[in-house]
Amino acid sequence: MKTKVLKVHPDDNVLVALENLAAGDVIDWEGTSIQVLEDIPIKHKMSMADMAEQTPIHMYGVLVGKTVKPIPGGMRISVDNVTHQASDYELGNRNLDWTRPDISRFEGRTFQGYHRSNGTVGTRNTWLVVPLVFCENRNIKVIREAMAEQLGYLSEKDFTVDVGSLIQQYKQGASTDQLLKTEIIRTAPQLEQNRLFPNIDGIKFLEHQGGCGGIRQDSDTLCELLAGYITHPNVAGATVLSLGCQNAQIPILEKAIAKRDPNFDKPLYMLEQQQSSSERAFIAEAVKKTFVGMMQVNELDRQPAGLEHLSLGLECGGSDGFSGITANPALGYASDLLVALGGKAILSEFPELNGVEQELINRCVDDATAERFANLMRTYATRAEEAGSGFDMNPSPGNIKDGLITDAMKSAGAAKKGGTSPIVDVLDYTEPARKAGLNLLCTPGNDVESTTGLAGSWANMIVFTTGLGTPTGNPVAPTIKFSSNSDLAQRMADLIDLNAGTIISGEDTIQSKGEELLELIIATASGENLTRAERLRQDDFIPWKRGISL
Repeated sequence: MKTKVLKVHPDDNVLVALENLAAGDVIDWEGTSIQVLEDIPIKHKMSMADMAEQTPIHMYGVLVGKTVKPIPGGMRISVDNVTHQASDYELGNRNLDWTRPDISRFEGRTFQGYHRSNGTVGTRNTWLVVPLVFCENRNIKVIREAMAEQLGYLSEKDFTVDVGSLIQQYKQGASTDQLLKTEIIRTAPQLEQNRLFPNIDGIKFLEHQGGCGGIRQDSDTLCELLAGYITHPNVAGATVLSLGCQNAQIPILEKAIAKRDPNFDKPLYMLEQQQSSSERAFIAEAVKKTFVGMMQVNELDRQPAGLEHLSLGLECGGSDGFSGITANPALGYASDLLVALGGKAILSEFPELNGVEQELINRCVDDATAERFANLMRTYATRAEEAGSGFDMNPSPGNIKDGLITDAMKSAGAAKKGGTSPIVDVLDYTEPARKAGLNLLCTPGNDVESTTGLAGSWANMIVFTTGLGTPTGNPVAPTIKFSSNSDLAQRMADLIDLNAGTIISGEDTIQSKGEELLELIIATASGENLTRAERLRQDDFIPWKRGISL
């Protein structure tokens, strides 16, 4: 008989509904019969026994909340009867015992990558066109319209929207009902792409709202982030547009680039509009220099590289009640495999590590690393509280609707993306990941601010787990979308690359799905597979200004 509920950890006092439970159902759990007292939607949690007010709620083996009223056994755990609570943490003894996964399937494997002179290896060969200040966004758009399609970089469109048919019917006096029933989606013709530069995987045009105004630290941080992108293993060269008078000055960017790569030798053109004779001349110069630079980097071919050259960003967003049970632990297993093979993994989203700090502190390789993590977490939490929005306010309406009712519950599942390996380094925002192993990176929980930060810290691949669905991608790092449940994978097949819902149905284990995911990572790194986000040109880029963002 199929199990209707799941107890994630032996120390938990709640069960997860693996399917919709109806009031009156009787659940047999480890020799005890539990009568369901109300309808409990799939992914939500149910009390195993009567709970008094102020009873701690444990899930994933950690404290995730406390009751605010008595809850009979068989009732749903919800925001009406449970509130956020998390354990405190302190520096303690290291616990670095790690059972390495079996890597025999992947030993000696390679991917086809772009080797850079500084020893890093890219999974893509991308040219960047970057504004130093928001004033240049319009020029970025003009250059994109001029270059992208003619160079062959507009992806095939799956469909077009025929607004013309609505206009025609409106002119002919069609009623509102007739207009609403009109079919306006048309299948687009499949056009063959003829790239002028076959060894350049894309030309990407970043836009942002920073570089001037605010405080000087904002523009300094932006320059650090842009330097992370320009020196990124997946970036072949870049064109930078500056107005001239903004806070984010070219010398600040140059210094940030040199800090990351003292022997930087990629083609890089920095143009200042206020030194140009006209806007047209400025755009013409940018286009011509970009073209010449692309001619140069097109000469680079993919070559074999060991898996130790992969740097994997670990991200989750639009999470649901299955994320911490399927997709996140499967990604964690893939992360452990990669770390055991000598690669890097980067776990971000510090607001979503609330409640599991002690476990992560104990996994840090030394006191200095543990102390840095603790200090960054406490500083972030304090600033959030000072702004009137603590970590406890992190779960989104979508999270809550699908069973993640406290930040600690959400965090305990989110941390599963980091697997079980020791933590070798803790990075502040924009710092590059240089050490092999699992790194922690301070970013917000906001999806795109976090993925933007992961790429800025040199993740050359990102896996993004999701239970509710999201189109998120990144301009330079291929982003694999990993669904926590089969329903989402079917409904949003145009966005999802791999489905972990087969773990719930029993077709896969966490280990087998993790191995399947690593195979997909290798194929994507080699350019044999384009992610859904790449096909949809989903190039999300939102810098974090270091204000409070959950």
